[in-house]
Amino acid sequence: MIDTTISLLRDEFVEYLRANGYTQPETLVVIENISLLDSDTTTNLNNSIVFSVVNIEEESTLKNAPALKKDSSGRARYENPPVYLNLYLLVSCVNKNISNNNEYLDTLTKLSHVIRFFQGKNSFTAYDPSKLSVYDDITDFKIKPELYTLTFEQINHLWGVLGGKQMPSVMYKLRLVAITGRKRLRDTPLVEEVNANLSNTTNNG
Repeated sequence: MIDTTISLLRDEFVEYLRANGYTQPETLVVIENISLLDSDTTTNLNNSIVFSVVNIEEESTLKNAPALKKDSSGRARYENPPVYLNLYLLVSCVNKNISNNNEYLDTLTKLSHVIRFFQGKNSFTAYDPSKLSVYDDITDFKIKPELYTLTFEQINHLWGVLGGKQMPSVMYKLRLVAITGRKRLRDTPLVEEVNANLSNTTNNG
């Protein structure tokens, strides 16, 4: 579920770049752990826009969703409620070989495209008939990205944990990503009508 969520956003962003004049943007945008930037065990991330999930939290305000649902046949269906997650997505524009001002400005231009992309579309859904075969397990929720601003101290700590030098980047909080296995606990008929027969007894004692 988490992987398809990030893949959906990446695919949408690739199409945005294509519409804005980038050729072969699918090679530019990658989903990878940014902490592996200087590692020999991963592909070369230089000159890439990297999507990395750096934190996951549960949306506690939606933990008490009802387990009882009514299906189309009129039966009651009991399922464990979905887990609603907030994903923290770090989008980094990488250029390790900046030798002049123009290359750095190009990196900032890419970062500006990231911000424009999320600003222009603040809600994403997988309910797209052309993509159901790819995203058929996440057709019932929306991804709501919010720009998440870090303090200088938090930025320093984050990149220190990631083990690399700070890159031009921006973080988004992806709200209300729902995860469910759709496992039914049990099915029961719904109670449509209640009949009560009351009788009065007289105590003649």
